[in-house]
Amino acid sequence: MGSPEHTLRNIKLPFKFPQNIIQIHILRIIHLISTSNNPSTPQTITTTTTTTTHHLSVPPRLNDDEFNQLQSYIIDFHTYHLTSSQCSSLLAQHIHAPSDVVWLAVRRSDKPQTYKHFIKSWTVDEGFTMTVGCTRDINVISGLPATIITERLDLLHDENHVMGFTIIDGEHRLRNYHVVTTVHEIITTTAATEENARPVTVVLESNVLDVPEWNMEDDTRLFADTVVKLNLQKMVTITEAMAHDGGGDDVKILK
Repeated sequence: MGSPEHTLRNIKLPFKFPQNIIQIHILRIIHLISTSNNPSTPQTITTTTTTTTHHLSVPPRLNDDEFNQLQSYIIDFHTYHLTSSQCSSLLAQHIHAPSDVVWLAVRRSDKPQTYKHFIKSWTVDEGFTMTVGCTRDINVISGLPATIITERLDLLHDENHVMGFTIIDGEHRLRNYHVVTTVHEIITTTAATEENARPVTVVLESNVLDVPEWNMEDDTRLFADTVVKLNLQKMVTITEAMAHDGGGDDVKILK
């Protein structure tokens, strides 16, 4: 088995993401996770909590008008109450594909590798159905300091295109990790006139997780955000190709 750096550098990544940036982030992830000698034990949770302010700050990639259209959804689905040992992020991604096509990719709980990097294989129980409370076991690619992750579906709104998962078990460093993904079709403008207004899909993905005692909050957030960014970039490639081809074989693969 090769080193973590060798393994990750040979992952096939989306062409739209600059290769040098990927390597920098991946090396920082490896340093963050694999250099710690502290076992992955749960943190001591304090009783003091704060509420996230994702609804008050425009995330990267969105303009003010787009943010205003999405602000109520951020309040409803991307707001968390954090302890002093937790951190949270909100990321956004434009996709030039219909929201229904994007939601199809997001919703496939039994096929998470559709747009998620670092997944080697997955298993679900016989008779698996996509309902709140269902779980899936994910085997992570070699080279990462994790082997298997068990995720539980906590939130599923097909009408509103909302899904949320929590990691509940496994050998990993993502303690109390919870993620919510929402898919939205909004109107965006590229010029000052309303004549140029056009619909575009925006995916919002937020997360909350524990900050290990032996790590800084910024490093923990960097780790989680880098993985999410890579996943969202792969989602762009897949769903825009599906939309360009009118569905076709890519939709069959997802079903």
